[in-house]
Amino acid sequence: MEFYPSIEKSTIQEIRKFQEEKLRELLIYLDNHSPFYQRLFKENTIDISDVQSLEDLQKIPTTTKNDLQQYNHDFFCIPDEKIVDYSTTSGTLGDPVTFGLSDNDLERLAYNEAISFACAGIQKGDVVQMITTIDKRFMAGLAYFLGLRKMGASVVRMGPGIPELQWDSIFRYKPKYLITVPSFLLKMIDYAEKHGLDYKNSSVYGAVCIGESIKNQDFTDNILSQKIKEKWNIRLFSTYASTEMSTAFTECEFQVGGHHHPELIITEILDDNENPVKEGDSGELTITTLGVEAIPLLRFKTGDIVKAHHELCQCGRNTMRLGPVIGRKQQMIKYKGTTLYPPAMNDILNDFSAILCYQIVIQSNEIGLDEIIIKVSTENEDEGFVNEIRDHFRAKLRVSPKIEIVDFEALFKIVNNPNSRKPVTFIDLR
Repeated sequence: MEFYPSIEKSTIQEIRKFQEEKLRELLIYLDNHSPFYQRLFKENTIDISDVQSLEDLQKIPTTTKNDLQQYNHDFFCIPDEKIVDYSTTSGTLGDPVTFGLSDNDLERLAYNEAISFACAGIQKGDVVQMITTIDKRFMAGLAYFLGLRKMGASVVRMGPGIPELQWDSIFRYKPKYLITVPSFLLKMIDYAEKHGLDYKNSSVYGAVCIGESIKNQDFTDNILSQKIKEKWNIRLFSTYASTEMSTAFTECEFQVGGHHHPELIITEILDDNENPVKEGDSGELTITTLGVEAIPLLRFKTGDIVKAHHELCQCGRNTMRLGPVIGRKQQMIKYKGTTLYPPAMNDILNDFSAILCYQIVIQSNEIGLDEIIIKVSTENEDEGFVNEIRDHFRAKLRVSPKIEIVDFEALFKIVNNPNSRKPVTFIDLR
C-alpha cells in the first residue's frame, strides 16, 4: 500500500539511525533560521555538533507552551510571505498560539493524515464524512481534508453538530467512515431512534474518533465507547494529535495504541525531573518535529501524560505506540491526598445514562486546597441518585466530590460553547 511507509516496517536500529540523521538536519536548520532556538543554544552554550544521538537530546533544555505563548513570533523560521495558512492552537490551557504553515508544511500535514488514515483502514475510493470544523483557524479539519484528498478518498465536509443533516448526508452519500468527536455519535444515535431512522443498516463501517478518549489504559473499550457500540455496531478508531506536533498517532486494525510515524516526529516520555521514564511507566510526552519548515519544535513538552508500548504489533509496523492520554499535566488535581485527572472522572459520569449533561469544575478553597464540584443535568433529581453518583466516585477513585444539580438548558449552553471546538466538560478555576 502506498501509504504504508517502509521506515515503519524497518528494524528498530534502522529507525533509530534514520531519526538521528533527521535530528542533525533539524538542529542545523534551527541554528540557521529560528530566533528562539538560536538564543536557546547561545544562552546554554550548546554546540549542536555535540548532539549526535537521540540520548544527546537531553543536553538541550525543553521547550514549553509558555515559551510558545511568550515568544510566539521568534519560533517562525520563514518570512511571513512564505506562510500559506494560519492556524491557532485550541487554547485549552491558556492563550491560543499562532501557527503558520508553508506550502511544504501543508504537504507534510497531508502525508501525515494519509498514512494515519491508512493505518485505520481507510482506502482510496472510500467516502468519508467529516463531522468536524474546517474553518475558524482549526488545523486538524484542514489536515483531515488534505490527507483524505491525498490518498484518493471522497470527502463529505459536513462540519460539526446537527444530527438531522448528518443523517441526511449519510443516507445520501453513503460514507464508509466518519471523523467525529465520539460523544456526538450518541447524539446521532438518539436522534435516529427518536425519528425512526434505520441507522443500524447504514453504510457506516467505522469512525475515527477525535478529541475524546474511547479506550482504557489496557486498550479495552471505555464507558463512552461501550455506550456507542451497544447501540451501533461500528468500529471506533482512536487518533491523537495536536497543532504543535502536526503529526497524528492513529490506531491500526489491531487497536493497541496509536502508531508513531518516525519520519515525522521524535518522541520522549519524561518524568517530573525531565528524565526518561522506565519502559512501561507513564510520563509527559515531549516531541521534536521533523520536516516542519515554518515552526519546527525541539523537545517540546506537550503537557499530555501518556505511556508508550513497544511490543511488536500484529500489523507489521515496528514503531512505538502511544496508549490513551491519561490526562494533562496542568489539569492534574490533588484532592484529599489522591492524584486525579479529568478523563477518569469523565468515565464515571458517562456511566450514568440518566446524566444528560455535566461539567467538572475545579477551584481552590479558602485554605488553598483543590475542590471538585460536579455540575450535572439529569432527569432523576432525587437525593438517592446524587448519592449513587457520589458512591460510584468513592468506589472507583476513592474521592467524594460535591455534586450540584443544574438546569439542562443552562448547562448545555455552557458545555457546548459555540466558540469551542469540543465540549467544555472541564473548567479549572485554580
